[in-house]
Amino acid sequence: MGQNSASVLASDRYLGPDARRKEIALELLSDVEELPIVAPHGHVDPRLFAQPDYRFASPVDLFIIPDHYILRMLYSQGIALEELGVAPRDGSSVQLPDHRQIWQTFADHLYLFRGTPSGLWLREALVTVLGIDEKLRPENAQAIYDRINARLQEPDFTPRALYARFNIEVLCTTDRAVDPLTEHQTIRESGWPGRILPTFRPDALFDLSHPDWKKEVDDLSRVSGIEVTGYKTFLQAVQERRAFFKQMGGRATDHGAPAPVTYELPVREAKVIFKRALKGEISGDDARRFTGHMLMEMARMSVEDGLVMQLHAGSYRNHNRPLYARFGPDIGGDIPRLTEFTRNLAPLLEKYGNEPSLTLILFTLDETTYARELAPLAGHYPALRLGPPWWFHDSLNGMARYFDQVMETAGLYNTAGFNDDTRAFLSIPVRHNMWRRASVNWLAGLILRQVIDMDDARAMAYDMAYGLVKRTYRL
Repeated sequence: MGQNSASVLASDRYLGPDARRKEIALELLSDVEELPIVAPHGHVDPRLFAQPDYRFASPVDLFIIPDHYILRMLYSQGIALEELGVAPRDGSSVQLPDHRQIWQTFADHLYLFRGTPSGLWLREALVTVLGIDEKLRPENAQAIYDRINARLQEPDFTPRALYARFNIEVLCTTDRAVDPLTEHQTIRESGWPGRILPTFRPDALFDLSHPDWKKEVDDLSRVSGIEVTGYKTFLQAVQERRAFFKQMGGRATDHGAPAPVTYELPVREAKVIFKRALKGEISGDDARRFTGHMLMEMARMSVEDGLVMQLHAGSYRNHNRPLYARFGPDIGGDIPRLTEFTRNLAPLLEKYGNEPSLTLILFTLDETTYARELAPLAGHYPALRLGPPWWFHDSLNGMARYFDQVMETAGLYNTAGFNDDTRAFLSIPVRHNMWRRASVNWLAGLILRQVIDMDDARAMAYDMAYGLVKRTYRL
């Protein structure tokens, strides 16, 4: 924590609003605020930890360029992505501004983030991680830029040092199925005690319509040592990669889908579709059915090898097609969409939902499914757990809505605790602290209404901060 954090951040922030609720929440928070951080799902680059002396670059590389939340808000107000240091990928040549100028542009428009999760994450990271208790403003932007730059060069500001300072117990990355996991191997061989574990993400292999699908298959053949000539060898190669990830400490798989469609195709049909894909003769319906079939296969393999299965559904990716064509993905153009789970997941749950050896964690961007579908499903099927509020809903208000809509029907112990799902390493302790504050504030409300007592609340607060995620992800 920054030495002067108390001057900016009140100890009872985000709690209340009434005094008695704050008092109870603070008492609960004192039990859990300093618990170790378990980060079972996120997108931090493992290269940060493979090099003992890795240094973060400028404040712009730290806070702006990699953050699609920041980019989308500024772009919505007419600020070109090039002005924020984002280089086009379409081959066009542009002169990007220097990082001081980008930082100034950001500070000039910081008012856009008032009351948003991004605004809170930035404020908390500046104070608690960087020790900067002066509010960022246009007129002090350059001075704060210099202070951050100086901090980034200090010996205790390597990612490995921060990992220890943040009290992280384990951090899981998200890695392509064809990734050789070289950085993870380097970390293991270095003798450093930090636990950085890989997560198996095979989306590009399962989406037959992906423009790079054939290259992914070629890479799969290369890294698995199994030449993929058809559907049978494809499954063998995928299973070999899962075994390698597990050998490297992996605990989970991760799957993204616009909709959580599952199918069990006859083997003959799967072979025919895969053969057509190898010839470049795939149709949209073929691709959709094959992806749904492979989710079934992933559930089957998880029953066998014990890897936890995560399914993130409900994002319309790259909605702004001209911007995607110019800059590529992950620049803020993804939009939540209506998502149906009950019928779409029925084939998978009918076959594997009663398997005690399967853990399937569901995430959604469609909050209307919380009480209507997800809580009842998780409150029944032994294999299901509900992930925390995700992406657009990873906010104080989003967490409150989640607690109110999910917990009565699913029960706390059919949820998976918290994960930060972030690329921004410095925001990890901030995000976990916000979850812990939102959790104890919700529990304090239950105590005041005599729904639970203090003993129950203490146990629930511990599990929401630490216990649930450890058990769910088998960490």
